[in-house]
Amino acid sequence: MRHLKRHLSVANLISCIALFVALSSVAYAATNLARNSVKPRHIARGAVTTPKLRNGAVTTLKLRNGAVVATKIAPGQIGTNQLSDGGVRSADLGGGVVTEGKIKNGAVTESKLASNAVSTGKLENGAVTSAKLSSSLLAQLTKNVSYVTKASGIIPIDYEKITADCPSGKQAIGGGARLVGETKKVALIESTPAVDGTGNRIGWTAAATEFAEEAADWTLEVTAVCAEL
Repeated sequence: MRHLKRHLSVANLISCIALFVALSSVAYAATNLARNSVKPRHIARGAVTTPKLRNGAVTTLKLRNGAVVATKIAPGQIGTNQLSDGGVRSADLGGGVVTEGKIKNGAVTESKLASNAVSTGKLENGAVTSAKLSSSLLAQLTKNVSYVTKASGIIPIDYEKITADCPSGKQAIGGGARLVGETKKVALIESTPAVDGTGNRIGWTAAATEFAEEAADWTLEVTAVCAEL
């Protein structure tokens, strides 16, 4: 104690008190920081590592635009559930990214196609079949068109009427008639669909007659245009 008293002076005492106060202030500051008192400039580069971040600490609002690039995302981290509706647009996709194998059946509907997006050049041969047409449109189309022609032969009389009948299962969608031979004194007086009792157009009928005596030989030909309806 005597040895301590010899070296103890007012200056040494004040120095010790000042050192104690300074150390106490540092300890207090380290354990009692005010909110937002630590600024980015106070943090050394690389000081904040992944293990020092609590779960959910980094939210979307804390990321600046463009901060998360492809190289910072692990494979398989972004699935369908992480994408908002409309989040991936055409401009975000590279050429050839969306191939036919990546599109599920029924994914491309009429509402997702731009006007005139599907042109004739984009349809492969045979792609549009009757099964892909609506019943109302299909009813308006002619199918399996065929032509039936019937001739009267040389007419020995002054009047002839004949009908070209359509095959079973077909109806006449058009037709016509003509005169063959010496026809200067002969006139075509009828050319019309042949209709049965139920209103079906079963063929095409035509008639011709001589309008002067001593008409030469002539022939009447009738053609029916038939199709499945």
